[in-house]
Amino acid sequence: MIRLTINNKAIEVPEGTSILEAAKANSILIPNLCYLEDVQKIGSCRICVVEVKGMPNLQASCVTNVKEGMVVHTNSQRVRKARRVIYELILSDHPTDCLICERNQACELQTLGEILQVGETRFSGERSKIIVDDSSLAVVRDHDKCILCRRCVTTCNEIQGVRILDMIHRGFASTISTGLELPLGETSCTNCGQCVNVCPVGALKEKDATEMVWEALQDPERTVIVQTAPAVRVALGEEFGLEPGSNVTGKMAASLWDLGFDHVFDTNFAADLTIIEEGTELLQRLITNLYLDGVITEEQVKKTGIEPLTEKVALPMITSCSPGWIKYAEHYFPDQLEHISTCKSPHMMLGALIKSHFAEISGIDPDKMFVVSIMPCTAKKFEANREELRNDGRKNVDAVLTTRELAKMIKDAGIDFLNLQDRDFENPLGISTGAADIFGVTGGVMEAALRTVYEIVTGRELPFEGLHVGPMMGLDRIKSATVTIENPTEAFSFLDGAEVGIASTSGLAGAATLLAEIKEGKSPYTFIEIMGCPGGCISGGGQPRMTSEETRIKRMKGIYTEDESKTLRKSHENPFITKIYEEFLEKPLGHKSHELLHTHYIKRKKY
Repeated sequence: MIRLTINNKAIEVPEGTSILEAAKANSILIPNLCYLEDVQKIGSCRICVVEVKGMPNLQASCVTNVKEGMVVHTNSQRVRKARRVIYELILSDHPTDCLICERNQACELQTLGEILQVGETRFSGERSKIIVDDSSLAVVRDHDKCILCRRCVTTCNEIQGVRILDMIHRGFASTISTGLELPLGETSCTNCGQCVNVCPVGALKEKDATEMVWEALQDPERTVIVQTAPAVRVALGEEFGLEPGSNVTGKMAASLWDLGFDHVFDTNFAADLTIIEEGTELLQRLITNLYLDGVITEEQVKKTGIEPLTEKVALPMITSCSPGWIKYAEHYFPDQLEHISTCKSPHMMLGALIKSHFAEISGIDPDKMFVVSIMPCTAKKFEANREELRNDGRKNVDAVLTTRELAKMIKDAGIDFLNLQDRDFENPLGISTGAADIFGVTGGVMEAALRTVYEIVTGRELPFEGLHVGPMMGLDRIKSATVTIENPTEAFSFLDGAEVGIASTSGLAGAATLLAEIKEGKSPYTFIEIMGCPGGCISGGGQPRMTSEETRIKRMKGIYTEDESKTLRKSHENPFITKIYEEFLEKPLGHKSHELLHTHYIKRKKY
């Protein structure tokens, strides 16, 4: 432990602690801007400077570690004057259109000005060029508002491992750019939006779809249908002052009805459907390879009720719910696309069902339907526009709104969100199990799949306390476990004693590690879950800012609480899933399912 004094207060902190962290741990505020807890501390903005006795120059507190006997002043006249000058210099090359800025009242630069009590800047001169890059289908970059904090660079390079952003040029010409200064839409950007989440100002934002949705809602010729992802319900409340993790499912549904949507469905229904399709696909891959290798007979295959393929298939199988992860694989691991499940993501599945099955039973012309998805993710905006995700020439989903965009629409409509009476989703596409809820957290898709697949194979519930696969829970980058099949049913007797290796990761850097193992032939796994954002969808690029570790934990707890509160907690127990197969889809992996619920992927270059 190191003993030091900050603002005449004697404190003790572990060795290796920065001055900024030591101050924060002892309720002493040091204003900062480029610093990002657990992500970046580079001292580039210098806003966090402090005066250290015995040192001639002011020190950036985020990169200066404490030393025994150190005496620090965080609010001396010299420090306060320096911070104000630095802030004014930043403002001298920054737009002052705060009232109409996307980040007004949610801008860290604006908040910093209030803390430093700076009302105007004394400096003026040449300004950076106004360049807006809206080439991406998901993320918009406004260079004019960039303050060169480098948070997006660190997040893209070190957290996600995509590495498409960096600082280029020098001096006044310095800017954050892609390789070759290409537009964002022409790079290997995965649209994950993590750069958007960490940007302190309005330099990065999602491509707004609210006006498109408002136009659809006001068109009497259109039937506007909305669906909501599991992670939205434990984050939307934050936009209205509630604690992270607060479950606002009922109020969210009520607000969507009040906004004027004709039908309000739940993406969770399709999450349950995804488990049936993806779980069956996993079993089909296992059975196919065992059969073609001569390990099991044709008679044994028939008992399972699963039809094998004619050629061997790739294992491990990897989940396909995260569009950011899919695009990352297409760019960086194009030769391993065969490992990815062919299942569409849940909201695309539901969009396809709405414009086919629901259109049929409701008598609505699918060409006059407008399907909106409320998602925690910016990458879903890109996904909705993929040519591979159309049926009969129609997009499965017409528009995607992030959690933040939905909050804007609720406020714009004058809806008193906190005082809404809870309402339900509409049936039949609004009923779901607890397994669907946990799609919102890392490891959740894996756990949900195991709840069903294990029971299909053994006839018994998954043998984990509370149905939770402990090793798959939590926020570690890579999690792994082995599930042993014991005493399976007669149909699956050939799997008795089989040890199934499973793994999950969230954040694309973890995906690179697992895919490298596969490429090298060293992967010990049969089934892998990959989520594009750290922590899973609860930390999606469209969720309320800032997504700290504490916030992730609260949202994760909210998701598990929602799961545990339900009577039905396994996807195959959803009665409406059973019904839709009986009345429309016929069977998992059947002709109709393949036509509507499955897709393929594209090999892409990095540029």
